Amino acid sequence: MGRYVVSRFLWLILVVFVVSLLTFGFAQAVPGGPFTREKALPEVVLKNLERKYNLDAPVWKQYVDYMADIVVPRVTQGEMRESLLDNYLINIPLGSDYTLRWMDFGPSYASRSRTVNDIFRENLPISFELGLYALGVALVIGLPFGILAALKQNSLWDYSAMGIAVLGVSAPVIVLGPFLIWIFAVELGWFLPTGWLTWQHKILPSVALGTGSSAIIARLTRASLLQVVREDYIRTARAKGLMERVVIVRHALRNSLIPVVTVLGPIFAFLVTGSFVTETIFGIPGMGRYFITSITNRDYPVITGTILLYAVILVLANLLVDLTYAWLDPRIRYD
Repeated sequence: MGRYVVSRFLWLILVVFVVSLLTFGFAQAVPGGPFTREKALPEVVLKNLERKYNLDAPVWKQYVDYMADIVVPRVTQGEMRESLLDNYLINIPLGSDYTLRWMDFGPSYASRSRTVNDIFRENLPISFELGLYALGVALVIGLPFGILAALKQNSLWDYSAMGIAVLGVSAPVIVLGPFLIWIFAVELGWFLPTGWLTWQHKILPSVALGTGSSAIIARLTRASLLQVVREDYIRTARAKGLMERVVIVRHALRNSLIPVVTVLGPIFAFLVTGSFVTETIFGIPGMGRYFITSITNRDYPVITGTILLYAVILVLANLLVDLTYAWLDPRIRYD
């Protein structure tokens, strides 16, 4: 198991390298630059800006310097100014005199008073919290509906659960979000339509974002469980006289969750990194909304940093999924 985890971390380094290279290359290939405006800046001002942000260096040197600031940790001695610590996403005290600093994603071209790490600290936790709530909604709705549909195959319960699942897939957030606001915020007044402060702000966007994923989980759970309950070992367990609840929970459901766990990795990474549509509709100051704004502003450090963080979260989520396989099915080993 340890060897497998180490190998996956090595693959993580390779994935981050390839993603960073492609993202940086595509940003350089886009016509124009981060300071291109409808009204052109004076040549002297443009050169000063390029010198300040190291954009006058060769492209390969820009990439090497950018990745070095992110990947290479630094250990400093003595107390540091708070403004300098803010340049790094991770600051770990090592005793009383040393500090480990890691992951400097650089300055923001659009927000001159903030670094990319400042933006991550302010916006990413909100998107992460929203994603966790949405994932909880998806699991709470999707798993019971899928199990019920499989155990009551071709019954009214089955058709109703799958009909709701199809409706959930067919109703995107851009349609479901305003509908929830109109019903539960405007007409009934149970929740607040915009913002991210109290639980009354968080219910509607979590439901809107998690409904689509819950439909996917429900359909996959039903299909997988239907396949498992027809296996020979399930018939053997029933023939031994075990209660139906024990057969389903202990023998059938555990193995049927393997395909479901497989899709949870990408779903988790998608949800926790922010949804632009959800955050725009409900006025949530999350990372997804800011990411789209950074694209229109040509804020390349924010774009590259967000994509790199997404890649890391996706790979780590898939690693957790692979490790969960061994817990669900004892026959799976990574030695």
